[in-house]
Amino acid sequence: MRYNYRYRLKPTDELHERLAWTVDTCRQVYNHFLHRLNRVDGTSAYSEQSLLPGLKREWGELKDVHSKVLQKVVQRLYDNLSTLKGRKDSGYHVGELKWKAPQEYRSITYSQTGFKLNNTSGRPVLSLSKIGDIPIIHHREIPDDATIKEVVVKQEPTGEWFAILGIETENDALPKPETPEKCVGIDVGILKYAHDSDGTSVKGPNLSKERERLEREQRKLSRKQHGSANYRKQQQTVARRYADLKRKRRDFLHKLSNYYAREYDLVAVEDLDAKGLIELPSNSHNRARAAWGTFLQMLEYKCERGGTHFVVVDPRGTTKECSNCGVSTEKPLWDRKHSCPSCGFEADRDLNAAYNILSRGLSEVGVVHSELTPAETALPTGTDSVPAKRVIETGSPVSSEAIRPSRAG
Repeated sequence: MRYNYRYRLKPTDELHERLAWTVDTCRQVYNHFLHRLNRVDGTSAYSEQSLLPGLKREWGELKDVHSKVLQKVVQRLYDNLSTLKGRKDSGYHVGELKWKAPQEYRSITYSQTGFKLNNTSGRPVLSLSKIGDIPIIHHREIPDDATIKEVVVKQEPTGEWFAILGIETENDALPKPETPEKCVGIDVGILKYAHDSDGTSVKGPNLSKERERLEREQRKLSRKQHGSANYRKQQQTVARRYADLKRKRRDFLHKLSNYYAREYDLVAVEDLDAKGLIELPSNSHNRARAAWGTFLQMLEYKCERGGTHFVVVDPRGTTKECSNCGVSTEKPLWDRKHSCPSCGFEADRDLNAAYNILSRGLSEVGVVHSELTPAETALPTGTDSVPAKRVIETGSPVSSEAIRPSRAG
């Protein structure tokens, strides 16, 4: 299986300059081959990579850049071109590949060779060919059976350097149970980030203070003279505020997805077109903030690794359809209660949708359960939802109200 491990680098001033020079040189090589791409017919990644030895003789500074790094620069250009063509074939209106400015090219890639993770004088360092030994904050051990296939060194807009190690292990995913016992359906939303079929609703993280700080620094940036030293300094301040906001959001998503992947044998979710939802004219800003697509991606790979069935179902009608009898009822967005005019079943709108998602998920894998056991939660007095960290266990005995209603007829 393939994983990406991300580590913070702490280069000295000399190594920082060396890294920055290498990244900028690779940017110029990218632009050089983009220039050729626009003027020479019939080029390919392989044919262009064969020109690198000759280019090194003409451009002497390229000898100070590892050969694999230069090859990946050319590969990056043609990967971008392939992506662009794929979007065009899918019906999107796309332009052309553009010249990379310094702030738009921030990473280099070592593939197969040219790197090694060492322990020098009791401290871990990442040894990069043509650059040197860079101290690394090794906060997470790499599995003993893992092989490092690739290293991407990237400078964030904050000025910090990171190394993303692409590792490969043997298929260490846990086996999935043939008959899943603990199953859950999850309905994602804005008012409640996730509401599952066990009756647990999870509020999204409150990042209002972080957004206020970011907006305040953005306003300060707008008053600086573009291109001045103060402007560049304020750009980094804005980047740090944005990174703080992004880090806290991803921390919430990691914890929530890890909880569901760890505690259940089967997780059913809607097959959402997250990008399409963001492009809808109303409430798109809140949909973008919710990061549903990121959450579902995290949940999928964690379920795969943890031996949990991950099932995506058709989202059409999950809110309108009664989970008890199957009759569809139109309801406006502001109506947060499901009340079926046919059978009289009443439930929270999102809980009813979660029941339907679970029912469809079980049908997808051919599993029939008469009742499902919800998660036990530490519910604060006077509230109807809990944060993810308040969920304390699953598998507790349940009351009849929490059991998914069986569909009549």
